[in-house]
Amino acid sequence: MSCTRTLAITPGRVTALKGLAMLLVAILALILPLIAPDPATTGMAVFTVMYVGLASAWNIMGGYTGYISLGHAAFFGFGAYSFGLMINHLNMAPGYLPFVLVPVAGLLTAALAVGIGWVALRTRAATFVIVTIAFMFMLQLLGENLVKLTGGGAGLALPYSHDWGGDFFNIPYYYAMLALAVLTIGVSWWIRRSKFGLGLLAIRDDEDKALAVGVPTRSFKLTAFVISAVLVGMIGAVYAYYVTYLYPQFAFDPLIGISMVLMAFLGGLGTVSGPVIGALLLEPAQMEFAYRFGASRLYLVFYAAVFLIVILLLPRGIVPSVADLVHSWRHRRQAGPTAGGSRNAPASAGEEPPATAQQRLASP
Repeated sequence: MSCTRTLAITPGRVTALKGLAMLLVAILALILPLIAPDPATTGMAVFTVMYVGLASAWNIMGGYTGYISLGHAAFFGFGAYSFGLMINHLNMAPGYLPFVLVPVAGLLTAALAVGIGWVALRTRAATFVIVTIAFMFMLQLLGENLVKLTGGGAGLALPYSHDWGGDFFNIPYYYAMLALAVLTIGVSWWIRRSKFGLGLLAIRDDEDKALAVGVPTRSFKLTAFVISAVLVGMIGAVYAYYVTYLYPQFAFDPLIGISMVLMAFLGGLGTVSGPVIGALLLEPAQMEFAYRFGASRLYLVFYAAVFLIVILLLPRGIVPSVADLVHSWRHRRQAGPTAGGSRNAPASAGEEPPATAQQRLASP
């Protein structure tokens, strides 16, 4: 067997490499608190895994349907405050039991998302972006002014377990965030490969054509919006339990929503692994910049720089760009030096251009 054939990149080998990489990342995520139990490392891991889940959840709406929401912090903050109010009014003892309220916070967030989505999804493009931002600031203002309910600017305190001290403090929250991140990635993976996901991609490609081929665009968009919001709300609930104190300006912080968007853009919109890669790269770097320049908020310059780099150099994100490079390299090797062949000819006989989502939906 020749060296060229041995080193050839085939779809099977690419799939195997992806599976191996996912397995290694999963093992590392599971054993991280055991090999690096110091609070600094586990604290950074909590926020990194949190943003893996947030970016993946946002991608279900923004990446698959093409509706860019900058107001997803509304669902994050609502889930956080829902959890905080429930645990306080139920006088629930701190420990592992309050984690059962996380799905309840998700259901409450779903109810909010139905109302917001019913209004926001009647718009498109820039108008949709503005509407989502408006709802986020509305909830922030409610959090600041409903003092008897939320504590207003003074904040809302949550109980915390005194038994979780020292190096162990971050670990329960880390595994809770990890479980939600895995759930979110699993939901994203399932949607991407389902008929429902195909309909969302058709909406992203051309909503009017998708409607013409029979996609129930209105219900599909609202369903994706609610699923995305529920996952974000549950992550917000665990965040509230972790930080033990909530302020409206932090729970409904626009930077939370912007971070989700930027991480998904960096890794690759509409892909399952893209938001994960974007969060793993961006959040640790952002935390380091915030630690060093937090008082002056110069770390926001880092965000702006990353955004410009992504737009100028990687407009499609890391995962699609790498996939394009591998695909192009493989086709060049398969084509080889063909005599009299055209550069624009297909790499193999019978090869057809990839079908759009609308074409696949329309086919029997």
